[in-house]
Amino acid sequence: MSTTRVTIDHRTGIQIRHPEKAHRPDNPIQRKPSWIRVKAPTHPVYHETKALIRDHRLVTVCEEAACPNIGECWSQRHATMMIMGDTCTRACSFCNVRTGQPFGLEADEPFRVADAVAKLGLRHVVITSVDRDDLADGGAAHFAAVITAIRKAAPDTTIEVLTPDFLRKPNGAETVAAAAPDVFNHNLETVPRLYPTIRPGARYYQSLRLLDRVKQIDPAIFTKSGLMVGLGETKSEIMQVMDDLRIAEVDFLTIGQYLQPTVKHAAVDRFVTPDEFSEYASIARAKGFLLVSATPLTRSSYHADSDFAALRAARNEKPAQHAG
Repeated sequence: MSTTRVTIDHRTGIQIRHPEKAHRPDNPIQRKPSWIRVKAPTHPVYHETKALIRDHRLVTVCEEAACPNIGECWSQRHATMMIMGDTCTRACSFCNVRTGQPFGLEADEPFRVADAVAKLGLRHVVITSVDRDDLADGGAAHFAAVITAIRKAAPDTTIEVLTPDFLRKPNGAETVAAAAPDVFNHNLETVPRLYPTIRPGARYYQSLRLLDRVKQIDPAIFTKSGLMVGLGETKSEIMQVMDDLRIAEVDFLTIGQYLQPTVKHAAVDRFVTPDEFSEYASIARAKGFLLVSATPLTRSSYHADSDFAALRAARNEKPAQHAG
């Protein structure tokens, strides 16, 4: 599937994945601590999942973002589908997804995604995308079409979307929410002070408003957001973001360690210890999130199926807690 206008380094003839980062100074990649090591994938189901993804000409964020959990997830037939191509119109300094000018949308993609979901037998699926600032609606209608197609092909599968911020795209939240995903996820990624260097194309309060708007449109939709740590943020800044998310009535918070993809990406400031992650999880639960996942290897889609079951159970238990 050809989904990108390729940029070539004319000196070497090698394709440039992140042309906007090519001339940045190198940031040496630090050796990972023992608690972040993962094994190479060897399970036969991993290869079956990979083959099905290729056969359906699909893109996954698992591969594009170089997720460390791909071996574990694909061995359980869990893959996060990335729609609208493999090329992002933003240039976030933390992200390994290809950047540049993408091609147009493929009209049959919703049906290919839905067929793959049905054939994988997924109980829960996560659909994400690149940022598509080139589209009038940011891709919101395409998200809705994918949700509708999955509902028809796999009616028992619950659906989680991880969307862009739809910055300056009126009604983006409304369009996706109207398609009634079970979970609406949009990641804040980091604290507001670091946005100019880590997420320069985004706006912190726009992302917060998006999550708040979805909850206003349909309170039955679970809302979710994620943060990376190890980029230079402080504990007090993370706690303030937690408070902001709770004001927006976000249900589920994920927190994971930032891992530097290449020497051209933002440097890791430090590796946060497992004990610190446990503390963050305790603080977040005390602030009222229905569910929290905070570990070094936590990613937005990691264990999403079991997390959704826990999220639904937590909502069902909540009235009884208040009654007591």
